[in-house]
Amino acid sequence: MSTEIRHYPAEIIEKQTAEFLLSFGMPDDYVKTTAMIMTDSDKRGIDTHGIACIPNYRIRAKNNWITLDGKITTVRNNPLTALLDAGGGLGYPVAHKAMSIAIEKAQKMGLASVAVRNSAHFGATGYYTRMAAAEGLVGFAFTSTSAPRVVPALAAEGRLGTNPIAFTAPTKRNKPFNLDMATSTVASGKIRNKAVEGQPLPKGWAVDENGQPMTDAAEYFNGANMTSLGGTRELGSHKGYGLGSMVEILGACLTGSSLVMSPNHGKRTPGSMEIGHFFIAIDPTFFRDKGAFEETTDQLIDDLRATQRVDPDQPVMVAGEPEDLIEEERAKTGIPIPPGLREKLKTLAAETGAEFYLD
Repeated sequence: MSTEIRHYPAEIIEKQTAEFLLSFGMPDDYVKTTAMIMTDSDKRGIDTHGIACIPNYRIRAKNNWITLDGKITTVRNNPLTALLDAGGGLGYPVAHKAMSIAIEKAQKMGLASVAVRNSAHFGATGYYTRMAAAEGLVGFAFTSTSAPRVVPALAAEGRLGTNPIAFTAPTKRNKPFNLDMATSTVASGKIRNKAVEGQPLPKGWAVDENGQPMTDAAEYFNGANMTSLGGTRELGSHKGYGLGSMVEILGACLTGSSLVMSPNHGKRTPGSMEIGHFFIAIDPTFFRDKGAFEETTDQLIDDLRATQRVDPDQPVMVAGEPEDLIEEERAKTGIPIPPGLREKLKTLAAETGAEFYLD
């Protein structure tokens, strides 16, 4: 296998992603939304949530854990809230629709929230909150996940998912403040990507069945688990544990989805992983004069950036800025595809009959 990392324009990555999704049986309109959002992750350096997810989606579709053409329905609806059912499908189309509804309601009422049940993985959480910021709104997003692979503080057994949180605030002078984080120390996709490329894990990312630190990425798939954000109790893993529990309450308890600790969660109902999402949109003009919120947020960002540096060559940044810089760079250099992933995708294309554009 070649060790060369190849770079491709975002258009090619989106085309390849769409080709795979179509070959799996996803409808055209769902493919358009899903490929766009997945490629956005690759453009911004969130390589765990882009085209690297395709092999996993193939497995889930083959095993009837997801319904690629699941019908999205509205279960409950009022001026401030809504509940959508994803029909067991991947979460991208329903999450995009849910945040769009939250935005529309918040523009009328000042604040709105939309919940989603009966869904599956929806990619990078921050995409949906950036949708809100693009309309001048503050956005929140939360999602439950497919497997209990994150250990509570002081525990050796996985009991929660990575349970991401995202928050985006609109600005004028700066790029939006965009916090997008797992409540585990790292996203599970980072461990998956390390394993695919045969690389070790940094200490503190994962623990073995006895709760002891492990660095062999391949062994992660033999029963190891991730740590809650913080890594150890001394470094604050109880805080990550608390945040992860909060997201489980919003993503599962509030939406009516399956708890990640439920027996056979994610596989107990044919055609659905029973994951839940929750979105909030807030219009700042219902609280302050138009533009005042953005002005103050810009000032906060400027003040944080002006903080004295430890290293003169390493600037102090705010949430979302590293991804913004990577997006600018990749617009010039292309999106990198490491050799292990490329070979995996090439094999999958041969199996599914999908056209392969990454030669």
